[in-house]
Amino acid sequence: MKGKLLAFWDALRTSFWFVPGVMALGAIALAYLLTTLDTQVQLAQRPGFGWIYTGSAEGARSMLSTIAGSMLTVAGLSFSITIAALTLASSQFGPRLLRNFMRDTGNQLVLGTFIAGYIYCLLVLRTVRGGETNAFVPHISVTVGVGMALAGVAVLIYFIHHIAQSIQAAHLIARVSEELDGAIDHLFPDRVGHGPPGEQRRAEDERRPLDFDHAVRVVASASGYVQTVDDSRLVALAAAADVVVRLVHRPGDWVMEGSTLAEVCPPGHADSDLVAAINAVFVLGIQRTETQDVAFPIRQLVEIAVRALSPGINDPHTATMCIDRLGAALCRLSERTFPSPRRYDAARHLRVIARPVSWASILDMAFNEIRQYGRSSVGVTLRLLETIARIAERVTGTDERAALLRQAMMIERGSHAGLPEEQDRQAVSAQYEHVLRTLEVGATRSLTTP
Repeated sequence: MKGKLLAFWDALRTSFWFVPGVMALGAIALAYLLTTLDTQVQLAQRPGFGWIYTGSAEGARSMLSTIAGSMLTVAGLSFSITIAALTLASSQFGPRLLRNFMRDTGNQLVLGTFIAGYIYCLLVLRTVRGGETNAFVPHISVTVGVGMALAGVAVLIYFIHHIAQSIQAAHLIARVSEELDGAIDHLFPDRVGHGPPGEQRRAEDERRPLDFDHAVRVVASASGYVQTVDDSRLVALAAAADVVVRLVHRPGDWVMEGSTLAEVCPPGHADSDLVAAINAVFVLGIQRTETQDVAFPIRQLVEIAVRALSPGINDPHTATMCIDRLGAALCRLSERTFPSPRRYDAARHLRVIARPVSWASILDMAFNEIRQYGRSSVGVTLRLLETIARIAERVTGTDERAALLRQAMMIERGSHAGLPEEQDRQAVSAQYEHVLRTLEVGATRSLTTP
């Protein structure tokens, strides 16, 4: 249930209808409350309330009609500008970045403001009555409508600035980087040396045979990307049935209908109800999300960099900005403890074996494609090596340093074929030597640190 709620909330955040819809409902409620208040209280006739609208019914109708028409017009204009920005972003940065624009709260609030203002004025307008015997002018409601019009002008000014800023490469890269940092903090909360003590297995778990060759398979009922997996629910199900579940896929993987999602052992404890319940903890969708997939925002930054390096765009500066952000994220990730793939219940019995993601695989994911497409660019090649040197100053593990060395060696070898100028290759070789020295210093420091 938790995984489905997370996926549903993410779908709401990336929609253009949820926030405007909520604001429209709020406008309906506000119109009803204020018109009811107008029927009970006549503040316009009391001293100290001269700022409230005191005009006639015809004036109120004219004012509300003008505000409602202008609000609807500006709402259509804002929507058109937003669609134009989405089209530009899709062609410039890639279609995967569209969800970042759609989940932009600023754009959603702007559209909601104008739609809510239109609905409010329309509902208040229907209560205005002229004549001598049954006249009614909702003075407070009309005043609030004027306030909405003034707020709409301020929102329009903000929207023009915000939409112009949001399509800039630096702003978009920074926003994706913030999502990546948030995913790292959420999925890897424990810092190295500061996390909880390691998992302690019970003796019976060590002796328990796990024969997954004959395990019961949990197959996917549809094709899609694994968006979330409800770990706590999965552990509870495994504990109740006294089984061990091994996950075949992790969030971010593509699965086809009928492919194996998980394996349950021992098979004698897995009935059809348990298999159906385990299947329900997997939430599949048409695209990846960063809810439980730290690789997704990394892929977005890589896509921006690769498209910038294409011959049609040829913008290595944007690529180097992505490399800088990826390097900062990898430094942040190097300080975090990767959680164990083994999950235990309250009695310390092994219940779930997940598919872990390694630091080396994330490094390759971040740099491989940029290295391959950018080897003919001196600036990109040097920035990759500079970033690796900065990361090398932060890592402490042998595996992490080996992964950095392997990546640096591939970058240096690729420069021989990609850079025809000898001095450019010499500059790359000099930076490569700096990486080697930094890795050696890091290795020495880790050996001498108690």
